[in-house]
Amino acid sequence: MFLIADGGSTKTDWSIVSGNQEIDRIKTRGINPFFQTEEDISAEIRDNLVPKIKKYGSIEAVYFYGAGCAFPEKNEIIRRSVTRYLPVPVEVGSDLLAAARALCGNSPGIACILGTGSNSCLYDGKDIIKNISPLGFILGDEGSGAVLGKLLVGDVLKNQLPVALQEAFFAEFGLTPAVIMEKVYKQPFPNRFLASLSPFLLRHIEEPSIHDLVSNSFRAFFARNVMQYGCLDHPVHLIGSIAWYYQDLLKEIACEFGFRLGTIAQSPVQGLIRYHSVL
Repeated sequence: MFLIADGGSTKTDWSIVSGNQEIDRIKTRGINPFFQTEEDISAEIRDNLVPKIKKYGSIEAVYFYGAGCAFPEKNEIIRRSVTRYLPVPVEVGSDLLAAARALCGNSPGIACILGTGSNSCLYDGKDIIKNISPLGFILGDEGSGAVLGKLLVGDVLKNQLPVALQEAFFAEFGLTPAVIMEKVYKQPFPNRFLASLSPFLLRHIEEPSIHDLVSNSFRAFFARNVMQYGCLDHPVHLIGSIAWYYQDLLKEIACEFGFRLGTIAQSPVQGLIRYHSVL
């Protein structure tokens, strides 16, 4: 029996796996070593994880993947925090490694995340061998929910969409230009706020102006990221909420660039269970 953790800044999902089946999933608060101390993380594991897994008996290993886990010194914080209460082998990796393993398994491929943010890598079946930095939603993150939301807000506030669409946007979200500016420039986590607006685009994707906005952002993702790996013979796999809900349009854009899409998943959990069950 082992644990797979899908960690984020707001929540962490812990899958309890027996054999090759998930038998339970436990949620704790977010765990991110960039924003939390070792003591904070240890306390979260002690108080909100360990009591809930005791009934399942012995845990043999923990595989923790998450935001902020791309640097050895940060990964060591997670490892020490876990082993303090679960003295078993602990492997810590980034959310991008989780995506690569979940999507590609032991085969080479290009693995991409399209969710609130975006990221991508070239994976050789074992390790990430090349990664174009996503740069975040201000400088990069093309095709992400945050960037799609940013582009939508910009077009609404600069009168680039049909009037009926602009009115529908303000009515649906109960926003004003002043509130939007406050949330983007003064309140914390503007990327999450902007990503929360992106479902509006999906509901109106048949509108030419919306279709162009989304398509061009996906084209930018392929042109500025995926094309740099230079591997047209490798399948491109996608994971995340944006990838899942816009998969038909993404297939069209991938074909424009000469790529074929492979697996598209909303979450890495099932792929990670398969990956770790055959090790």
